[in-house]
Amino acid sequence: MPGMGHAGRGRSVEKAKDFKGTMLKLLGYVGEHKMAVLLGILFAICSVVFNIVGPKVLGSVTTKLYEGLIATVQGTGSVDFAWIGMTLLGLLGLYLASSACNLVQGWLMTGVTQKVCYRMRAEIAEKISVIPMSYFNGHSKGDVLSRITNDVDTLGQSLNQSITQLITSVTQVVGVLVMMLSISLPLTGVTVLTLPVSVVIVGVVVHFSQRYFREQQQVLGTVNGIVEEDFAGQNVIQVFNRSETAVSDFEAENDRLFTSAWRSQFLSGLMMPLMSLVGNMGYVGVVVVGAQLALAGQAMPGDIQSFIQYVRNFTQPVQQLANVSNTMQSMAAATERVFEFLAAPEEDEPADPRVPSERDGRVEFDHVRFGYDPDQPIIHDLTFAAEPGQTVAIVGPTGAGKTTLIKLLQRFWDVDGGSLRVDGLDVREWDRSELRSEFAMVLQDTWLFNGTIRENIRYGRPDATDEEVEAAARAARCDHFIHTLAGGYDFVINEEGTNLSQGQRQLVTIARAVLADRPALILDEATSNVDTRTEELIQRAMDELMRGRTSFVIAHRLSTIRNADVILVLRDGDIVEKGTHEELLALGGFYAELYNSQFDHAA
Repeated sequence: MPGMGHAGRGRSVEKAKDFKGTMLKLLGYVGEHKMAVLLGILFAICSVVFNIVGPKVLGSVTTKLYEGLIATVQGTGSVDFAWIGMTLLGLLGLYLASSACNLVQGWLMTGVTQKVCYRMRAEIAEKISVIPMSYFNGHSKGDVLSRITNDVDTLGQSLNQSITQLITSVTQVVGVLVMMLSISLPLTGVTVLTLPVSVVIVGVVVHFSQRYFREQQQVLGTVNGIVEEDFAGQNVIQVFNRSETAVSDFEAENDRLFTSAWRSQFLSGLMMPLMSLVGNMGYVGVVVVGAQLALAGQAMPGDIQSFIQYVRNFTQPVQQLANVSNTMQSMAAATERVFEFLAAPEEDEPADPRVPSERDGRVEFDHVRFGYDPDQPIIHDLTFAAEPGQTVAIVGPTGAGKTTLIKLLQRFWDVDGGSLRVDGLDVREWDRSELRSEFAMVLQDTWLFNGTIRENIRYGRPDATDEEVEAAARAARCDHFIHTLAGGYDFVINEEGTNLSQGQRQLVTIARAVLADRPALILDEATSNVDTRTEELIQRAMDELMRGRTSFVIAHRLSTIRNADVILVLRDGDIVEKGTHEELLALGGFYAELYNSQFDHAA
């Protein structure tokens, strides 16, 4: 029930399980674009090199100007403005080149990042189509959607920022250190003394904030699941007056998200002010020592000016590296969730899938045993055969295993024991896509997507013409109501199909199955959501459609399957009776009891 309980609540919080392994996997994705990455690194290095040369050039200008002013005062010379002007023009050229290189590397790295995200989204989409149904029993839709959207977006933004900053920061630290050594060894020593303090700060903050970044991504997936579930079940929530409970459940998870996000952002936010404090300490040390060196004649004013700029250029990349560590934590948490989904078990496929040479539609259940939980079997020992072209009706009380048989037939699940054969070949040896292409299916729960009615019907056979689509709609007895809609076949169905009635949605899905024109049919309560008159019309169309095809029909209203070739009566996962409608009524057993009870209730 929406608002009553949600998957994933009460999970324990844990740190990233394998930070190093996750990063190595991610590097494998990035490594597919080696040339772009290498060029990006090269342009990033050039941008930093051009930029860090600037302060020393500017310091030499200051020194030249200082020496010229002293010479002018002493009458021994003058300021060489021509040299200063040319030097400043050269410096402008360096800064322009640095900006151009930075622009190119940004363009390259953004392309790499988006290609990695594109590949991940594509792999997730492919994974969804091969992941077993059991996976979704333990994971909410919102959590899966969060991995596709939020986690991949976080990965993309963080990856682009991290790679660029990591390259430029490391290059800048090394380059600035070399330039500082070329100016003054004592001043360089004062500046380098701040590094251990910076490393300790980064280590402490990373240690305490890492767990909260992972929790933030986990709880975000849970919150998305609640939003998706409550939105889909809003009618039920309102009818049962569960709005307050739904809001309360959401607020509980939203509070968890707030707490984890606040803690992670607060701890990461401490990084900048603490690093700024360390940087300012470095400034003070350089000014004090630099003043002593200048008074002793061991340093020129231009050298002091250049060095102060280099101190800023040295502490800034250290701060950026601290930010990168925060960003990489968030990226690792998001990436790990994506890789966890991609590493989920897939549907088993035979090493050498086969397809029968002849397909006549024969289906055999041979001592089949199955349970969604292997320790609690639903089907105990089921054996029967459906002959080619035969219509097999499956009836029984709720929970008897009727729909489960269909899931086994489609290989949504595999049997735990015995074998299930189609055309003499065990379904586990079939090519899965070929097996499913044999069946057209109409379920009790309709599924329509946001698009026109024509597009929804054509989903059964994408290459069908408009005339074939309309012919299928007429066969399914939905052509009439389609023409009453604005736009007819071009009427746009919304995402949930709520702008059609339940019966109309059912008719559209039946038209889709008619258009598919598959050798075998599966009808799971296909007429359960239409009125009696429409049901009769659809039944006639279905009788015509099922002729010559092996058909499996699940029905609660037993009057709809009186013409079936054989009726299987299930009870607690076993066949308790089998025969035609007349034979089972004459038997006076469980089927007769079910059949007559409908009229008793009607009376």
